[in-house]
Amino acid sequence: MAKTKESRTRNWTCIVYPESAPEDWEEIIKSYYIECVISPLHDRDIDGNGKPKKPHYHVLLMFGSVKSYDQVLEITKKLKATIPQRCHNSKAMVRYMLHMDDADKAQYKAEDIKVINGVDISELLRPSTSERYTIIMEMMQFIRREKITEF
Repeated sequence: MAKTKESRTRNWTCIVYPESAPEDWEEIIKSYYIECVISPLHDRDIDGNGKPKKPHYHVLLMFGSVKSYDQVLEITKKLKATIPQRCHNSKAMVRYMLHMDDADKAQYKAEDIKVINGVDISELLRPSTSERYTIIMEMMQFIRREKITEF
C-alpha cells in the first residue's frame, strides 16, 4: 500500500474468525488502549450462493489519532485477523455490524455488541435526523389513532 496521507485514518476495521484468533484476542486489543467495537458473532450470515459463511466478528478499531495501514496491520496480525480496511464512517460500520439497513440479512441485537476502552455505543447507534422524524411521526399517528389527550 502506498504510504500517502490518504492511507492514514483514525478508524480501521477487520474481521476476526474465532477458529483462528488467539483466545485472548480481546485482551490484546485492550492492551493497546484502543477504543474498539466488536460485533455480535455473525454465525447466521449466508454467502451469495446460499451457503453459510464462517462465523466471524466485525471489529472496528478507533484510534485517537490517524494511523497508517502498517501500524494497524501490526495489531491485526496479533489478532490473526484479516488485513485492516479503512473505515470511512464509524456509525455506518456499527449499523452494518447489526445489518440494520439490510432486512434481507440476518439481524443481530445491539445488546450483543461489545465495546472496549470506553466507546459510547449509544452515540454510534443514535438515530439519524430523518429516523427521528419518522419515529416522532409514528408517535403522533398513534396518539391521534388512540385518541390520547393526556399523559
